[in-house]
Amino acid sequence: MTTTHQILFWGLAVLVAAGLISLFQPVLFPFVLGGAIAYLLNPIVNKLSKGKVKRPWVVLGILGAFFLVVGLILAVITPILIKEAADFIHHAPELAQNIWDKIEPRIVAVQEQMGYHITADQLQTAVKDNIGKALQVSKGVLGGLTKGGIAIVDFISTLLITPVAAYFLMKEWPAVMKFVNDLLPRQHAPTIKRLAGDIDRKISGFVRGQITVCVLLGLIYALALSIAGLNYGFFIGLGTGILSIIPFVGSTVGLVTSLAVAFFQSGGDWTFIGMIAVIFFIGQFIEGNFITPKLMGDSVGLHPLWIIFALMAGGSLMGLLGMFLSVPVAASIGVLVGFLIETYKKSPYYHHQLEADKNGA
Repeated sequence: MTTTHQILFWGLAVLVAAGLISLFQPVLFPFVLGGAIAYLLNPIVNKLSKGKVKRPWVVLGILGAFFLVVGLILAVITPILIKEAADFIHHAPELAQNIWDKIEPRIVAVQEQMGYHITADQLQTAVKDNIGKALQVSKGVLGGLTKGGIAIVDFISTLLITPVAAYFLMKEWPAVMKFVNDLLPRQHAPTIKRLAGDIDRKISGFVRGQITVCVLLGLIYALALSIAGLNYGFFIGLGTGILSIIPFVGSTVGLVTSLAVAFFQSGGDWTFIGMIAVIFFIGQFIEGNFITPKLMGDSVGLHPLWIIFALMAGGSLMGLLGMFLSVPVAASIGVLVGFLIETYKKSPYYHHQLEADKNGA
């Protein structure tokens, strides 16, 4: 098979896979979520199933413990989170207006020094226009999320189907891997396996590492800010942890939001504001020196900009399902692009150019 035929074959395979995902999008989310859980827990099952206990019983035990822990955590934090989120959303316009009232005189003073005058109405209009553009982007993502199945019927079906999908995927994981391995073209099987291993390491480094880091950070910030007495501290802390899936973004948004809330809550008490800032600095120190090195080690991460683009594109195109698929797709594209560059540098095209440059010199 020539290179052109291989490109056509794999290109057609990708198009067929994308078409099937798009066609079955309304019903895929519980299976994708179950697959993500199976992928997350499968290494534990593999280790424990090497003993005398049969794999199905190990799967039931691990899966049951997982859902029990998740259920208990949600039962504890959900009431607090809903209450604080509702209060925060209710008071958000007032907080925004207070911030505007504080910064408006300083903006006017800077304008007067520069000899450039913009009225408050013009500035507010410009801010609203830019916010409107940002909301349009968010609307596309949120619209996709809604289309992706947030309705109550879909929620119930997700609760029922996800554990079943996760169980069977974990139970049949070795058989599935053997089936896929048998389908690989023999000539290219070693290369495909190497690329699949690279993709697996990149995805597992992100899923099992970064997401665990986010959960721990969210709990640390939520408890610390609540103990410090910050209004909406639990909600802001968990939000910071979730956004930390994108490096630097979560901590920055959480720090700015917390300092703004602390400023207006305390009436400008710099001791209280400084205490909130210290919590974030300590959190970043713990994450950078203990949590991340311990959980992620030397695993290859994904670039923050690439994560942002992948999540926004996936959410806009296919809602919640697209956001779940965006990380493995982004990791796969990164590995394949690296492989293509490596192949190109070994090809006659690259070396011919080097020889031409040398001869020209």
